Amino acid sequence: MAKDMKASGEADISVMKPWLYDLVLWSFSILVDLFFREVHPRGSWRIPRKGPIIFVAAPHANQFLDPLILMRVVRNEAHRRMAILTAAHSMKRRFIGAISRAMGAVPVARAQDAAKAGAGTVYLPDANEPTRIKGIGSKFDEQAQVGGTISLPTVNGNAASAEILEILGPTDIRLKRPFSGEDALKQLTAEKEEEDGSKVRGTKYKAAPKIDQTAVYNAVFKRLNDGECICIFPEGGSHDRTELLPLKAGVAIMALGALVNKPDSGLKIVPCGMNYFHAHKFRSRAVVEFGPPLDVPEEFIELYKSGDRRESTKQLLDIIHQSLIAVTVTSPDYDTLMLIQAARRLYNPKGKKLPLPMIVELNRRLVKGYTQYKDDPRIINLKTSVNKYNKQLRLLGVRDHQVEYAKFSIAKVVFTLTYRLGKIAILAVGTIPGLILFAPIFVASKVISIRKSREALAASTVKLQGRDVIATWKLLVALALAPTLYALYTIIITYWTYRNRVQGYIPQWVPLWLVSISSIIFLISVTFAALRFGETGMDIFKSLRPLMLSLNPTSANTFYKLRKTREKLSADVTDIINTLGPEMFSDFDHARIVADPFQEGAIFEPGAPRSPTSSGRANRPNHSESPRTNLSRRSTGADAASIGGGSSVHGNLPRNESFHDLGKMSLFATRPSSQSHSRSGSETGLASLGGDPPLKRFSTVSSKESFDEVSKRIRGAMAERGKVRSRRISEGNGWDMAGDETPEVDEDEEHVVEGKKDT
Repeated sequence: MAKDMKASGEADISVMKPWLYDLVLWSFSILVDLFFREVHPRGSWRIPRKGPIIFVAAPHANQFLDPLILMRVVRNEAHRRMAILTAAHSMKRRFIGAISRAMGAVPVARAQDAAKAGAGTVYLPDANEPTRIKGIGSKFDEQAQVGGTISLPTVNGNAASAEILEILGPTDIRLKRPFSGEDALKQLTAEKEEEDGSKVRGTKYKAAPKIDQTAVYNAVFKRLNDGECICIFPEGGSHDRTELLPLKAGVAIMALGALVNKPDSGLKIVPCGMNYFHAHKFRSRAVVEFGPPLDVPEEFIELYKSGDRRESTKQLLDIIHQSLIAVTVTSPDYDTLMLIQAARRLYNPKGKKLPLPMIVELNRRLVKGYTQYKDDPRIINLKTSVNKYNKQLRLLGVRDHQVEYAKFSIAKVVFTLTYRLGKIAILAVGTIPGLILFAPIFVASKVISIRKSREALAASTVKLQGRDVIATWKLLVALALAPTLYALYTIIITYWTYRNRVQGYIPQWVPLWLVSISSIIFLISVTFAALRFGETGMDIFKSLRPLMLSLNPTSANTFYKLRKTREKLSADVTDIINTLGPEMFSDFDHARIVADPFQEGAIFEPGAPRSPTSSGRANRPNHSESPRTNLSRRSTGADAASIGGGSSVHGNLPRNESFHDLGKMSLFATRPSSQSHSRSGSETGLASLGGDPPLKRFSTVSSKESFDEVSKRIRGAMAERGKVRSRRISEGNGWDMAGDETPEVDEDEEHVVEGKKDT
């Protein structure tokens, strides 16, 4: 058995070929774009453009899609390639292994992959000696190994494990540390009665061998010494939990070992948050957030050199864990996550369309606030009300944003319902052909992914429902069956043409090779049309139920009451957040979704820029900042979409933030593109003044004549704007309600004002 249990220190380390890496990544990027509606990178400007990097990504919610998404974002945003540390048992699969080796992956053997059920049961004979474990009918001398692990069955989603320090006999072992947790203690001291009436003491167990990772560490050190990038998911495997799993020590050992070997390498650790909205569902959304690069403290390296590797590894692992928490949304359980997401929607009563990175930031801060104030009576009462509201939504079968339909008049409901039914009928023309042709793929991917998730759940000690493998297998099945189905349909069409020219519809002069090529192009076009039209049609179809409820007399009153409940809840959530927020976040008043009317500067004159005081900063000017920096700080776009300052330094997305996603392409966009808010091209802009060319951004005002010219143009622009407003009022009904117009400042004009202030 000892021979069987030994794990080889040799690893199948492949060399990364840049051209092959880019080709494979480009091919799979198309599939990622098809599966996900949007993938937003956030903080990608933080990625160093040169030098060795260890990318630390979590949570690992999608088995094989997480690495693909991360590699694609890093390649597009930072123009860097990375080697992924991949489970060795995954590399043994024919297709996955070939792709991983082509992209230079480093295989890592895991103890849990080699774990096998042990004979008999184990129990704890003496609670005062928790490291001494005995077995009944066990064979520790044959099935266990010093340095290996012994794990207990999963209870409440957790499986306790411990390292074996000494094997005292076939039924007696000593652990390096005792099992942790009350569940493990109950398992080891329990007595169960079998069907035959006999009593069994203790519990079943699994034994795993000690894994020699020398070759893995050597491969990682070599790549880092060469200035390359590696990526590791330190949780040790994919899962579908709402919180991070305990991090494995490997990432800290890799960082410390690399710096011991080459202290001047400039190694950085970049935390990556993989934030998904329904990770296992087709056409879902994702945000990949990068935190500030971490430098390994010098004292940790010296501690590692001195031989105290456990302490240095532990301290570095704690820093990495905190950096991952800062870029992920974690909650203790699923119910808490649903509560937080409901509170985030209720905190946005103005109905603003928030970008996905800002939604992630809002969720993160709300989780942090809830964790701190969850025992506050106000929070407890609000939690009860929000959960009750969510239950009413589920009973009615509507979503939170659809509650607003309750205020529609009957005429508007009828018109909207008729209009949307017409759109669905039109979209069905482009959807049904593709749906029929590729139904085998849809059915097969659904069935196989569910079966694989059950297998993964049975073999795992950390998964809750096995959803982390569903998206991966949907994509793999589609990748395998789609070409096969295309080829089958092409052969059928070509043969049909050969036999009777498709009932005479295809002329005799058309060659068969052209028919085959045209068939492939046609089938691909039908696929994309079905995807595009079907996605839009499904969005419209989901909006029909609240309209039907509004027409139904028995449910209309309930729907109306639900809207009133939401309005009250929204006010309560907003009040509590605006009350408790400043106590937690010093930059809370930097920007709000809902402004505080009693705060100075919250309500400002139309056209007037916000003062620094209203943003929570000092009133004195900062002459070291460029006008563009000042402009980005005063913009009401990204700032207004976060509770406080967000993850970046000043709480808003940097101007070079990248949002590459499929949803922005007209072919796949499910909503019309947002109307540009820039007014530089309006008739009141500076470009329309006189015959002189307009001032360019950051123009230098170096003389009194130039200063007078700038002042003259500003006064002229303001006078012209006033005339236009007066003319619009006189042409309309003469009412100019406060707040009817959202004040905006021309970009060019604002730069000129900044230049004037600096002068």
